[in-house]
Amino acid sequence: MAQARYELRISGRLSDRARQALGEHEEIRIMSAPPETIIYLAGLDEEPLRGVLDLLADLGLHLVSLDRMPDLPP
Repeated sequence: MAQARYELRISGRLSDRARQALGEHEEIRIMSAPPETIIYLAGLDEEPLRGVLDLLADLGLHLVSLDRMPDLPP
């Protein structure tokens, strides 16, 4: 079974501190798309996703949207 992929949209531009904190996860890709930042997560189950969401909250970031992306074919 394929693990889920997600697209998170964060209000504003991420600070260097936030990028470093998120950059520790190899399954995360960050793209600037003013006025938001898009974070792509791949291969995460529910528990690691909650960990990323908790980290965003700890960093004081405003989550605009969270969408599950279609699974890739095997």
